[in-house]
Amino acid sequence: MSLFGFFRRRPPIRSTAELADFIDSQSAFLAQKGIFEYSRARAGHYAKVLFREPGFLEAVEQSRWRAFPLALAMVAEAVDAALRPRTSEPQALAFALTALVLAVFDRYPVPATLSAVEWAERRQNLARDLGLIGMHGVKPVPDIPERFAKSYFALMPIHEKLRGSDFPTIRNYLRVTLCNIHDELVQRSDVRGLAAALAEDKAASGGVV
Repeated sequence: MSLFGFFRRRPPIRSTAELADFIDSQSAFLAQKGIFEYSRARAGHYAKVLFREPGFLEAVEQSRWRAFPLALAMVAEAVDAALRPRTSEPQALAFALTALVLAVFDRYPVPATLSAVEWAERRQNLARDLGLIGMHGVKPVPDIPERFAKSYFALMPIHEKLRGSDFPTIRNYLRVTLCNIHDELVQRSDVRGLAAALAEDKAASGGVV
Protein backbone atom coordinates (compact mmCIF):
# COMPACT_ATOMS: atom_id res chain seq x y z
CA MET A 1 0.00 0.00 0.00
CA SER A 2 1.29 3.45 -0.86
CA LEU A 3 1.65 6.20 1.70
CA PHE A 4 -1.39 7.98 0.28
CA GLY A 5 -3.45 4.79 0.66
CA PHE A 6 -3.82 5.64 4.33
CA PHE A 7 -5.79 8.75 3.39
CA ARG A 8 -8.30 7.00 1.12
CA ARG A 9 -11.85 6.81 2.32
CA ARG A 10 -13.03 3.35 3.23
CA PRO A 11 -15.70 1.95 0.90
CA PRO A 12 -19.33 2.67 1.75
CA ILE A 13 -21.52 0.07 3.43
CA ARG A 14 -24.59 -0.22 1.21
CA SER A 15 -25.91 -3.76 1.59
CA THR A 16 -26.66 -6.20 4.38
CA ALA A 17 -23.81 -8.40 3.12
CA GLU A 18 -21.41 -5.48 3.51
CA LEU A 19 -22.89 -4.78 6.94
CA ALA A 20 -22.26 -8.41 7.91
CA ASP A 21 -18.61 -8.08 6.83
CA PHE A 22 -18.33 -4.87 8.83
CA ILE A 23 -19.75 -6.52 11.95
CA ASP A 24 -17.43 -9.50 11.48
CA SER A 25 -14.24 -7.48 11.10
CA GLN A 26 -15.05 -4.97 13.82
CA SER A 27 -16.00 -7.71 16.29
CA ALA A 28 -12.74 -9.56 15.61
CA PHE A 29 -10.84 -6.31 16.14
CA LEU A 30 -12.70 -5.53 19.37
CA ALA A 31 -12.08 -9.02 20.76
CA GLN A 32 -8.44 -9.37 19.76
CA LYS A 33 -6.97 -5.93 20.26
CA GLY A 34 -7.91 -5.71 23.92
CA ILE A 35 -6.55 -9.19 24.65
CA PHE A 36 -3.26 -8.64 22.82
CA GLU A 37 -2.62 -5.12 24.05
CA TYR A 38 -3.51 -5.92 27.66
CA SER A 39 -1.30 -9.01 27.65
CA ARG A 40 1.63 -7.04 26.23
CA ALA A 41 1.17 -4.27 28.75
CA ARG A 42 0.99 -6.71 31.66
CA ALA A 43 4.02 -8.68 30.46
CA GLY A 44 6.10 -5.52 30.04
CA HIS A 45 9.69 -6.25 29.02
CA TYR A 46 8.91 -9.97 28.90
CA ALA A 47 6.18 -9.61 26.26
CA LYS A 48 8.32 -10.91 23.37
CA VAL A 49 9.29 -13.97 25.39
CA LEU A 50 5.72 -14.58 26.55
CA PHE A 51 4.30 -14.39 23.04
CA ARG A 52 6.69 -17.13 21.92
CA GLU A 53 5.48 -19.58 24.58
CA PRO A 54 3.21 -22.27 23.05
CA GLY A 55 1.16 -22.54 26.23
CA PHE A 56 0.48 -18.83 26.33
CA LEU A 57 -0.34 -18.67 22.62
CA GLU A 58 -2.91 -21.42 23.13
CA ALA A 59 -4.41 -19.45 26.02
CA VAL A 60 -4.61 -16.37 23.78
CA GLU A 61 -6.41 -18.39 21.10
CA GLN A 62 -8.92 -19.64 23.66
CA SER A 63 -9.46 -16.12 24.96
CA ARG A 64 -10.00 -14.49 21.59
CA TRP A 65 -12.50 -17.12 20.40
CA ARG A 66 -14.39 -16.94 23.69
CA ALA A 67 -14.41 -13.17 23.42
CA PHE A 68 -15.65 -13.14 19.82
CA PRO A 69 -19.33 -13.83 20.65
CA LEU A 70 -19.24 -11.11 23.32
CA ALA A 71 -17.78 -8.71 20.78
CA LEU A 72 -20.45 -9.66 18.24
CA ALA A 73 -23.15 -8.86 20.78
CA MET A 74 -21.61 -5.49 21.62
CA VAL A 75 -21.03 -4.49 18.01
CA ALA A 76 -24.57 -5.57 17.13
CA GLU A 77 -25.94 -3.27 19.81
CA ALA A 78 -23.80 -0.42 18.50
CA VAL A 79 -25.25 -1.10 15.03
CA ASP A 80 -28.74 -1.09 16.55
CA ALA A 81 -27.99 2.29 18.13
CA ALA A 82 -27.20 3.65 14.66
CA LEU A 83 -30.07 2.05 12.75
CA ARG A 84 -33.07 1.81 15.07
CA PRO A 85 -33.71 5.57 15.36
CA ARG A 86 -33.93 5.66 11.55
CA THR A 87 -36.50 2.89 11.05
CA SER A 88 -40.26 2.67 11.38
CA GLU A 89 -40.02 -1.10 11.87
CA PRO A 90 -37.94 -1.64 15.02
CA GLN A 91 -39.18 -5.21 15.59
CA ALA A 92 -38.29 -6.28 12.06
CA LEU A 93 -34.92 -4.61 12.44
CA ALA A 94 -34.20 -6.43 15.71
CA PHE A 95 -35.14 -9.80 14.22
CA ALA A 96 -33.10 -9.24 11.08
CA LEU A 97 -30.06 -8.00 13.00
CA THR A 98 -30.15 -11.11 15.18
CA ALA A 99 -30.27 -13.35 12.11
CA LEU A 100 -27.45 -11.42 10.45
CA VAL A 101 -25.12 -11.60 13.44
CA LEU A 102 -25.80 -15.29 14.04
CA ALA A 103 -24.95 -15.89 10.38
CA VAL A 104 -21.63 -14.12 10.97
CA PHE A 105 -20.97 -16.42 13.93
CA ASP A 106 -21.80 -19.42 11.77
CA ARG A 107 -19.11 -18.48 9.26
CA TYR A 108 -16.60 -20.05 11.62
CA PRO A 109 -16.17 -23.75 12.39
CA VAL A 110 -15.53 -24.89 15.94
CA PRO A 111 -12.17 -23.38 16.96
CA ALA A 112 -9.44 -25.93 17.55
CA THR A 113 -8.93 -24.69 21.11
CA LEU A 114 -12.61 -25.07 22.12
CA SER A 115 -14.99 -28.01 22.24
CA ALA A 116 -18.05 -28.30 20.01
CA VAL A 117 -20.23 -28.23 23.13
CA GLU A 118 -18.72 -24.98 24.36
CA TRP A 119 -18.95 -23.36 20.92
CA ALA A 120 -22.63 -24.30 20.70
CA GLU A 121 -23.23 -22.89 24.17
CA ARG A 122 -21.57 -19.63 23.20
CA ARG A 123 -23.84 -19.40 20.15
CA GLN A 124 -26.85 -19.90 22.40
CA ASN A 125 -25.62 -17.16 24.72
CA LEU A 126 -25.08 -14.86 21.75
CA ALA A 127 -28.62 -15.52 20.51
CA ARG A 128 -29.95 -14.67 23.96
CA ASP A 129 -27.91 -11.46 24.14
CA LEU A 130 -29.07 -10.41 20.67
CA GLY A 131 -32.67 -11.11 21.60
CA LEU A 132 -32.42 -8.67 24.49
CA ILE A 133 -31.42 -5.73 22.29
CA GLY A 134 -34.91 -5.00 21.01
CA MET A 135 -36.50 -5.36 24.44
CA HIS A 136 -35.33 -1.97 25.70
CA GLY A 137 -34.74 1.50 24.35
CA VAL A 138 -31.70 2.38 22.28
CA LYS A 139 -28.70 2.54 24.58
CA PRO A 140 -26.08 5.28 24.46
CA VAL A 141 -23.09 3.56 22.89
CA PRO A 142 -20.75 4.12 25.89
CA ASP A 143 -23.24 2.20 28.06
CA ILE A 144 -23.30 -0.91 25.87
CA PRO A 145 -20.23 -2.62 27.43
CA GLU A 146 -21.62 -2.48 30.98
CA ARG A 147 -23.30 -5.88 30.64
CA PHE A 148 -20.30 -7.53 28.99
CA ALA A 149 -17.16 -5.91 30.40
CA LYS A 150 -16.68 -8.22 33.38
CA SER A 151 -17.06 -11.33 31.24
CA TYR A 152 -14.60 -9.91 28.71
CA PHE A 153 -12.09 -8.96 31.41
CA ALA A 154 -12.31 -12.46 32.90
CA LEU A 155 -11.08 -13.88 29.58
CA MET A 156 -7.72 -12.11 29.70
CA PRO A 157 -4.97 -14.77 29.43
CA ILE A 158 -3.19 -13.33 32.47
CA HIS A 159 -3.55 -14.87 35.92
CA GLU A 160 -6.25 -13.04 37.85
CA LYS A 161 -3.84 -12.28 40.70
CA LEU A 162 -1.73 -10.24 38.27
CA ARG A 163 -4.62 -8.22 36.82
CA GLY A 164 -4.81 -5.89 39.80
CA SER A 165 -7.34 -3.08 39.41
CA ASP A 166 -7.25 -3.05 35.61
CA PHE A 167 -10.96 -3.62 35.02
CA PRO A 168 -11.78 0.11 34.51
CA THR A 169 -9.08 0.29 31.84
CA ILE A 170 -10.60 -2.62 29.90
CA ARG A 171 -14.10 -1.20 30.28
CA ASN A 172 -12.94 2.15 28.92
CA TYR A 173 -11.23 0.41 26.01
CA LEU A 174 -14.52 -1.26 25.12
CA ARG A 175 -16.41 2.03 25.42
CA VAL A 176 -14.03 4.01 23.24
CA THR A 177 -13.69 1.30 20.61
CA LEU A 178 -17.46 0.80 20.34
CA CYS A 179 -17.96 4.55 19.94
CA ASN A 180 -15.44 4.51 17.11
CA ILE A 181 -17.17 1.54 15.47
CA HIS A 182 -20.56 3.26 15.72
CA ASP A 183 -19.18 6.49 14.26
CA GLU A 184 -17.48 4.65 11.40
CA LEU A 185 -20.72 2.89 10.49
CA VAL A 186 -22.61 6.19 10.44
CA GLN A 187 -19.93 7.84 8.30
CA ARG A 188 -19.68 4.99 5.78
CA SER A 189 -23.35 4.18 5.28
CA ASP A 190 -26.83 5.44 4.61
CA VAL A 191 -28.15 4.21 7.94
CA ARG A 192 -31.78 4.68 6.95
CA GLY A 193 -31.20 2.68 3.80
CA LEU A 194 -29.42 -0.09 5.73
CA ALA A 195 -32.29 -0.30 8.21
CA ALA A 196 -34.74 -0.67 5.33
CA ALA A 197 -32.55 -3.30 3.68
CA LEU A 198 -32.47 -5.35 6.88
CA ALA A 199 -36.26 -5.20 7.19
CA GLU A 200 -36.55 -6.39 3.58
CA ASP A 201 -34.23 -9.31 4.30
CA LYS A 202 -36.42 -10.31 7.24
CA ALA A 203 -39.55 -10.16 5.10
CA ALA A 204 -37.90 -12.16 2.31
CA SER A 205 -36.84 -14.89 4.74
CA GLY A 206 -40.37 -15.22 6.06
CA GLY A 207 -39.16 -14.50 9.57
CA VAL A 208 -37.05 -17.66 9.79
CA VAL A 209 -33.65 -17.36 11.50
